[in-house]
Amino acid sequence: MNPTNEFLKTALIVGGGQGIGLGFVRGLLDKTDVDRVYATYRRLESATELLAITDPRLCCLQMDITDEAQIAAVVNKIQTETTELHYVINSVGVLHEGEMQPEKSLRHINAEQLVRYFQVNSVGAILLFKQVQPLIKHQNRSILATISAKVGSISDNQIGGWYGYRASKAALNMFIRNTAIEYKRTCPQAILVALHPGTTDTRLSLPFQRNVPPEKLFSVDRSVAQLLTVIDGLDASDSGEFFSWDGSRLQW
Repeated sequence: MNPTNEFLKTALIVGGGQGIGLGFVRGLLDKTDVDRVYATYRRLESATELLAITDPRLCCLQMDITDEAQIAAVVNKIQTETTELHYVINSVGVLHEGEMQPEKSLRHINAEQLVRYFQVNSVGAILLFKQVQPLIKHQNRSILATISAKVGSISDNQIGGWYGYRASKAALNMFIRNTAIEYKRTCPQAILVALHPGTTDTRLSLPFQRNVPPEKLFSVDRSVAQLLTVIDGLDASDSGEFFSWDGSRLQW
């Protein structure tokens, strides 16, 4: 329903199967000016809540962000239905996975684990930015937002640890900055930002919530509502910047 005849928008949520990504799917479906939401998920077994949503505006697509061919296939599918995306939100990230845990010191460094951090948290995002470019080369405002993390800020790092996660998020931030510069030439209506959601009650943060004060542990709904407020308040001068959940600008 669009009773006010607003400009209707199309969204792509990458990593919509659970956590913050699933929250974004629900949050955008709640908007009266969004008439199509594409949501990707990696594994069927972790996307049951997403796949249970019956809203006809939702299209669910299986995709692994570390596989460029799969990203291209999703973009090709979207292009059969529309020529424009107005929201592209990437919520994919890995902090722990099976036996993979964030490193507390140099003795825990493992090359294979480091590569995995970069594949998921950094490389996947830049492949996404590359592939979606044709869908944001239009004259309407578009937002490309990627969930980053304050621990990826080099200047903010005072306690060390979490080598792979910190470094891969710092690399992600550089990819965002670099792409934003190019997009100003090729996709001038696009605004590309990194977002820090705060500590959110998801599977990613679950093992590390013990020392988080209750008032600083956000529900998914609260995190998404806060981030959508930030997103909706962005203008062209904000492209290539790093924002916290409260709208404050973070240092790289």
